[in-house]
Parts: sequence; C-alpha cells; structure tokens
Amino acid sequence: MTLRGTIKSGLSLAKRRVGYPISAAWAHLMATGIRPPAMIGAYPDYATAIAKADRGGYADEEIVQANTNKMRGRAVWDYPVMLWINAMHRDGMRVLDAGGHFGMKYTAFGDLCPIASMHWTVYDLPTTINLARAAQKRREVPPEIVFQHDLEKVGDVDLLLASGLLQFLDVPLAELVNRLNAPPQYIILNKVATRLGPTVVTLEKIGPGRVPYQIRDRDEFEKSLTDMGYAIHDRWEIPSLSHVISTHPELGSSTSMGYVLQRLE
Repeated sequence: MTLRGTIKSGLSLAKRRVGYPISAAWAHLMATGIRPPAMIGAYPDYATAIAKADRGGYADEEIVQANTNKMRGRAVWDYPVMLWINAMHRDGMRVLDAGGHFGMKYTAFGDLCPIASMHWTVYDLPTTINLARAAQKRREVPPEIVFQHDLEKVGDVDLLLASGLLQFLDVPLAELVNRLNAPPQYIILNKVATRLGPTVVTLEKIGPGRVPYQIRDRDEFEKSLTDMGYAIHDRWEIPSLSHVISTHPELGSSTSMGYVLQRLE
C-alpha cells in the first residue's frame, strides 16, 4: 500500500532563544499558588528538568491515575489517527501503542476502526503497566490488550502508534525504535510538541505533581525522522494543544503536530 498526501501548515512561530528558569522564589510562588499554571520553568534538556520534577514523575501512581477518565474519551485530534489506521489496516496487523496507558486508544477507537482484528500491545512504564494489568483483572480493561514494559518482549511490530508520548519520552524516538526486533513499516505520532527554535523542556502539572514536558525543535525533529529511514507522508497541526510556558512567555507558543511515517525500502 502506498501512503500519500502531505498537509502543510501555514502557521509558524518566531524563532526565539531558549531561556532558563527564572528566580526559584518566583517559580515556587507560581507553582504553589491557588491556581498553579499548567507549565513552569524552561530547561535545556530532559535530564535537567526531571531533576526539578516532584513525586517521581510518571513513576508515581497518583500521577498515572490522574487523567485516566479524561483519556478514555475521543478528541478531535484523534480523527487523523483513526483515518490512517483504517487506511493501513489488515487483519492480524500488529500494533504497538507506545505510551498507551491503560489501552485508552484501543477503547476510544473501537467503534470507528477495525481494532478487534488487530494484535494490540500497550508499552508503558512499569508503574503504569502494573496498574493496567490490575485493572484488566478487574475487567475494567479489554482482556485482549497485551501490556508490556519491556520492548524486547514485544516481538514484531507493523505499526508503532505514539499519541501523546513524545513530550514525556526520556530518550530519542530512534532509540525506542532501535530496541524493537525490527523497525515497523509505519509510525503514527500525535500531539508532538514542537517549536521553531532550540528544544526546551518545561514542567507540566499532572494531578498532584509535575512531569517533564519536552517541546522539540521542529526542524531538527523532522530531520531525525528522515535520518531514521522514514518518509513523512502526512502531518497536521492541533491548534487547541498549543501551550505557553507561564514563567517564560518570551519563548512563544508551542505547536502540537501529528505525523504519519512510512519506512523507506
């Protein structure tokens, strides 16, 4: 099957210099106020940001459970993903839902995509996978979903789906793909936070704590996709997921992107 079509965006951001955290006192005041902002702080890389995060980030059970009910729903940005899943579908297709939490996309897409004819595996952190398996035993999660926190045990993959993962991923996408048995034929990325300028990592409020949220240099990131041996066959913007770091408004707004990639022969 040949994938085609590229949706080009006309929206651009001014290129700005990545800043660093403002005074610790001011950042603390914003973070602990009556209505703490969604995002505070600006760090040059993930490692620096995670050192500033509290409660262990997504290793914390309360943070994992914080948005579970919200994730079960279907949002406007899911429709391009469902369109491409339908276009790529074949019976027995092996899907790896990376960062898939409790298999929310499997549930949300089920009535509009032929999910039941696919082999669906969710990959996530051990804390999340343990909670997901417990929910599955309680019959709160479909029994056919396979949950795995070890990529080496996943097996062959036809489609890698990463919806909302990359801003929280602590390694390059290429490293994650290299840990699979073989590169998948297709990759669908959604809700990828980008900017026209150097990558910056902020801290997002999730439930009771904050976790690193990476906003990638878009040009650099898209080059990395082609360097991995993939062609970008489609891309789209999600205006409603644009964010401004409250402590660093001079960095401008992020642009949330979606991508469809096909492995080059």
